[in-house]
Amino acid sequence: MGKSRQAELIEKMTDREITFHLMLTQIIIFITAVIGSWWLFDSFWEGWLQQFDLNGKELLVYGVFPGLIVVAADLLLMTLLPEKHYDDGGINSKVFKTRSIPSIIGLVLVVAVSEELLFRGVIHSEFGYAAASILFAVMHIRYLKKIVLLISVLFVSFFIGYMYELTGNLTATILAHFVIDFLLALLIRFKK
Repeated sequence: MGKSRQAELIEKMTDREITFHLMLTQIIIFITAVIGSWWLFDSFWEGWLQQFDLNGKELLVYGVFPGLIVVAADLLLMTLLPEKHYDDGGINSKVFKTRSIPSIIGLVLVVAVSEELLFRGVIHSEFGYAAASILFAVMHIRYLKKIVLLISVLFVSFFIGYMYELTGNLTATILAHFVIDFLLALLIRFKK
């Protein structure tokens, strides 16, 4: 069976082009979050400030542990299911395979912050849990034809959304998102 058109396009792109498109997407998401909060929050600064809390116990219980649970579930599924079910067209491999650890940390942090600001910070806080979780999954459009990846991203979205529902703490959801993406990126980076 031949490669998909998406996989062929990804393979032709340089690391620099992939990084550019990833960062451009994250900038658009961040700007959308800022504009959305400006229109939707009664008070721009207070709307954001009340969503951040550095409570160590809360960050551990609702940030780190949920991130580790998601990664453990992913690893279990990767072990049990054929590799084709986790094939995203080569995007994640292209992004992380040759990247340094500091670069992985930077990219993953940008993704976690921008996506959580928009999906939990604005959409969830203004339109609800289900809307934010479904829109987050839909944003990962490349997974729509891959049922395992689609279910996985839906689960992660609802799970992180539930952590936000419980805490109202964006710092916790950013941390959970970061832990998931960082550990899975390391898995790609160091996979033999």
